[in-house]
Amino acid sequence: MAASLISIIIPTYNRLGYISELIESLWRQTYRHLQIIVVNDAGEPVDAVKDLYPELDITIVNMNQNLKHVHARNRGLELVKGDYILLCDDDDLLVPTHIERMLKEIADADLVYSDVEIFDYILQDSTRRATKRFVFAYEHDEAAMRRFSTFVSSGCLYRRELHDRLGPFDTKMYHYWDWDFFLRAVDHFRVKRVPVASALYAFSQQGGNMSGQHEDMRPYLDKLSAKHGLGELPTKNFFVLLEEPEVRSRKAVTEIVWDGEPIVSRLASKQEQVE
Repeated sequence: MAASLISIIIPTYNRLGYISELIESLWRQTYRHLQIIVVNDAGEPVDAVKDLYPELDITIVNMNQNLKHVHARNRGLELVKGDYILLCDDDDLLVPTHIERMLKEIADADLVYSDVEIFDYILQDSTRRATKRFVFAYEHDEAAMRRFSTFVSSGCLYRRELHDRLGPFDTKMYHYWDWDFFLRAVDHFRVKRVPVASALYAFSQQGGNMSGQHEDMRPYLDKLSAKHGLGELPTKNFFVLLEEPEVRSRKAVTEIVWDGEPIVSRLASKQEQVE
């Protein structure tokens, strides 16, 4: 039986260094039958990653204008050839066994997602090196997910057919597209959490994925709530929400698989040689 092709969709915008580390982490995967779709959202060229990793099946799509990440993901969907789709942000990473494990776990599910390690970092020799890290692992509780989502889209794997029923990602849900996708998926498909922290979620105290202004996010949270009937939802700081009793009670045991070592890309190695 032929190995299943997994299509990986990566939207990117002006992060050549970070996405090079992600591509390196994909090159290190123990499961190799991958179609990698990089959607450049009208940012600086990222063709270097294709040149640096010729043994990988990488397609680069250049958007004509900057339409933001949800539109970029939908553009990537148009090029999917695989039976399965894996999503990943351009600044996140996957440990080498991640895809192989997710593919095994999806045998009795339609969408699987892993726990993650969230890491702060410094940039040293063109490579991110972790300075702090903590585990983000919570029980899969669909009712509780309607109050605070612990679904991390980076590294999630699902069957291509989900989009036949759900359609593309909702561009109106800009800040909460992933929460929206999860809620739509659990209404119609088998969704499962995998208790292994094999996706690495980058977060910098100097500004990053979780540092959005609350007032900017409020309209999108209201749209999400109206769409799914979630009621009044808080826009508190992410880390404050994690300390609330209800969220703390959902903490779960997980397997730690990252050794904490940085992912040194071929781009970084090349830059070091030049210097």
